[in-house]
Amino acid sequence: MKKRSLIVFTMMILIVLLTMPLFAQGGGESTKLEEVVVGSKIDTEGALLGNMIVLLLEDASFSVVDKTQTGTTPIVRSAIIAGEIDIYPEYTGNAYYFFSGETEADIWKNFQAGYEKAAELDLQANNIVWLTPSPANNTWAIAVRRDLAQSESLQTLDDLARYINSGGEFKLAASEEFVSSEAALPSFEAGYGFSLTDDQLLVFAGGNTTLTEQAAASGQEGVNAAMAYGTDGQLAALGLAVLTDTKNIQPVYAPAPIIRAGLLERNPQIAEILKPVFESLDLETLQMLNSRIAVEGQSPRQVAQSYLQEKGFIQK
Repeated sequence: MKKRSLIVFTMMILIVLLTMPLFAQGGGESTKLEEVVVGSKIDTEGALLGNMIVLLLEDASFSVVDKTQTGTTPIVRSAIIAGEIDIYPEYTGNAYYFFSGETEADIWKNFQAGYEKAAELDLQANNIVWLTPSPANNTWAIAVRRDLAQSESLQTLDDLARYINSGGEFKLAASEEFVSSEAALPSFEAGYGFSLTDDQLLVFAGGNTTLTEQAAASGQEGVNAAMAYGTDGQLAALGLAVLTDTKNIQPVYAPAPIIRAGLLERNPQIAEILKPVFESLDLETLQMLNSRIAVEGQSPRQVAQSYLQEKGFIQK
């Protein structure tokens, strides 16, 4: 009896030892899900939204490769089409230029119609899905120093065209993308009937409006105007005024995560994870969060994490 009891006891010990890894997996840290490569544009808001996506997916136990601040629009766009990144935050208005000539321009000036058309065209052409957008409109804009706006009565882009065409002193700080992209400065010039020379431009290689707006605020190299975005949080603090686009030259630029369809099919929960977060990012909220980065000097990840924790979207 003693020998049999010893054998049974030994077998029980072996069973416990062999199954311990299984119990450990169930009671410890959850198994990581599929690897997801997250990218973003290099500007302040691109970094903010990209870090939000990173943190949300990490919190949901995905294995995340953080490639945020990947580059300018052409670079990050090429990366997702080539499969080098899986997801990044894009803007609906850019789809008008991605698929130039396929639709009427007025569609893109309507929030919902522009979003739906972007989603339709990108899925057909590139198997890319547009997820739930933010209700904000982060459109291209031109901001001038407030002292210039007051002295020359500049409130709209019509006023700016009049001022430039009459020989007014003007120099714009802008990114290379803003200067060269059909979506930005060229569309303003064509729509309002003015043209800037190379001497009237201070061009930065990156796309960060923090640099352009600080250059205007400080008068760097004679700059008195800056490329801006509608959701920039530092404009008031820097003493800059955004000029109204009375002719609605610009499309609506609603931020939305875009993702490779294959990844989403395998992990449909990603859409539901990101949906309530982007729905919460209205114009005032994005201005406030962007200000924490551009004015207060906090890191994009720090600002993203604090916001997601405050709103209960993540726990850690």
